[in-house]
Amino acid sequence: MLLDMSSVLARLRRASFLLPVGLALAAAPLPARADAPAAAPAAPRSAAPTLVAEKTTLPNGLEVILDEDHRTPIVTANIWYHVGSKDEAPGRNGFAHLFEHVMFQGSKHVPEDTYFRFLEKAGATSINGTTNTDRTNYFETVPANQLELALWLESDRMGFLLDHADEKTFQSQRDVVKNERRQNYENAPYGLVGQFIRAELFPKEHPYHLLTIGSPADLDAASIDDVRAFFRKYYVPNNATLVLSGDFDRKKALALVDKYFGPIPRGAEVPRKKAAPVPHRGETRIDVEAGVELPRVTVSWPSAPLFAPGDGELDLVSHVLSGGKSSRLYKRLVYDLQIAQSVWASQASMELASVFEITATAKPGHTPEELLKVIDEELGKLRTGGVEDAELSRAKTSILAESVFDIERSSARANRLNSYNHYVGDPSWLQKDMARTTTATKESVASSAREWLKEKDRVVTLVNVKKDAPVAGKVVNVVRGGK
Repeated sequence: MLLDMSSVLARLRRASFLLPVGLALAAAPLPARADAPAAAPAAPRSAAPTLVAEKTTLPNGLEVILDEDHRTPIVTANIWYHVGSKDEAPGRNGFAHLFEHVMFQGSKHVPEDTYFRFLEKAGATSINGTTNTDRTNYFETVPANQLELALWLESDRMGFLLDHADEKTFQSQRDVVKNERRQNYENAPYGLVGQFIRAELFPKEHPYHLLTIGSPADLDAASIDDVRAFFRKYYVPNNATLVLSGDFDRKKALALVDKYFGPIPRGAEVPRKKAAPVPHRGETRIDVEAGVELPRVTVSWPSAPLFAPGDGELDLVSHVLSGGKSSRLYKRLVYDLQIAQSVWASQASMELASVFEITATAKPGHTPEELLKVIDEELGKLRTGGVEDAELSRAKTSILAESVFDIERSSARANRLNSYNHYVGDPSWLQKDMARTTTATKESVASSAREWLKEKDRVVTLVNVKKDAPVAGKVVNVVRGGK
């Protein structure tokens, strides 16, 4: 079933949405009904947006992507280093995340703890950095006349971080990372359940076996030479991509990029890891006790990598299952049976493999096993009976509308351009990305559910309430290879 993009864009027009200057338009044809009477030629329909960006590469290997948009006098600078937790060597878990913090502490020409101060005085917003399994990014949105400041700051930490960072810097940021882990994982309700699941989904030798946050033991054991070697390998121009999105002149912007980044020497070539199938080991059941208020069940599968066949369909499956109050799992668990407080499903897409996950939190007096029984019933219906036209249309509209609204902001556009470049090598891939949604059919969605969401190849995690257990949870039993 093809989705009529006009229904999506009509919703956007009602919200007084205006497409960016940098967005081209392409016609979106409607499917014809076999029984429809002949009609007069239709007026041109609303069109689907496409992102068109220019990509060039400096002699030192730095990729530069330009998205020129003069609607508002701001520019986002967004740089991706193609290194994430998947690239860490054994015993080095957490190095990528550690550098996310260290990079804000100062560099050769930027004194300690002044990075944010420089930008905030210039009126910058959205100043941050993030790390995941596949990449580390840094970004800031500045007034158009402050682009040079942003480029100077980003280039100084790429080229001269190690001239400033010493043992004291690394030690202080190790402590910050460990405190972040304590707050968000070790002392948070259900906080370690994700780690338990990841360790069972992916074998020990797989790059996704451990969480991005990092292991305190690995961070404590690392020497400053280990940390510096990691930086020299991965934080080099030829392992990075800089996106500029917003109000700038192309020629002047490229001259500034070359001025600040051009002199930074190229590093050794950095090989990229390739996607590999995750072995199917039957069903694993993890019994967890946690000092929380409500029981919970999570069902997890290793699934299709980002942008690989099946990934887009699984996004649609997640919306059919839990996207709104009329979705299958919400209606059964929360509305009809009233045994769940909440339920959500997601396709967490990553470079080497993804994770499809369903999590339901029980209402008082109900058990994880009750929730699992209903989840399995609904998954069985999906595998055998597929999806209905109406629910597939709702899922498509939700995904497409989110994409269109997202690219209205320069900060989001910049990050999306970098994402497409990282994963498929083409920053202007938006139209093909959206086509994964518009061209999906009921048959392809059901087929993907059958292929990836097998009952016998999954991890089922049952969290039961035990008041004297750690709030983050502790594993009390694991049964592997069941069913």
